[in-house]
Amino acid sequence: MTGFTTKIAVLLRDDLLVWQRLNVTAFLVSGLATTEPELLGDTYIDGGDVEYLPMFRQPVLVLEGGKELLTAAHTRALTRDVRMSIFTSDLFATGHDAANRAAVRAVPTAELDLVGLAVHGPRNAVDKILKGASMHG
Repeated sequence: MTGFTTKIAVLLRDDLLVWQRLNVTAFLVSGLATTEPELLGDTYIDGGDVEYLPMFRQPVLVLEGGKELLTAAHTRALTRDVRMSIFTSDLFATGHDAANRAAVRAVPTAELDLVGLAVHGPRNAVDKILKGASMHG
């Protein structure tokens, strides 16, 4: 990851099922891609001139930690004014975007049952936010 002054990272709760980890990761990074277009590289084109969508221009770290670590990372991100996407346990029971947003809106910040978050920011800020997390196994 050398050469990048910023870092993209996803933090997942360590008690999620495999399908939940994949689902949460996909939802979380979509928030970063849509609000920070400078993160996206150029369109891909294969040897047959078929065009594909662009992807992030830098690696995405996927980390894991316990419920307390997610809460602490969330708090640290808020105090450092780093934008993030979040996924709460309530979202596993919803079926569409409006219901997802309503589920998050219904819970005070300090009471969110976080199962994942994604951040993009300066490398040192992201490292401090995710302190204590380990690489996803």
